Amino acid sequence: MKFGMRKPSLKRSFKARTTGKVKRAIKRKTNPFYGKKGMGLIRDAKRTAYNRIYKKATFSIWDLFKKRK
Repeated sequence: MKFGMRKPSLKRSFKARTTGKVKRAIKRKTNPFYGKKGMGLIRDAKRTAYNRIYKKATFSIWDLFKKRK
């Protein structure tokens, strides 16, 4: 498990920002469970648990520039 700052990836960041609304809309129409809360836990509980811990244990370089509450 990684702790601390994640290494930024411009390629992945660009891909995440440019995946279209149309593609997600088609997935929602064809799969009634797509994008519903809690579906990750049902489909792959091990990955969901890992991702929750990873999200709390690491941070992005962009998180340093965000305003804190």
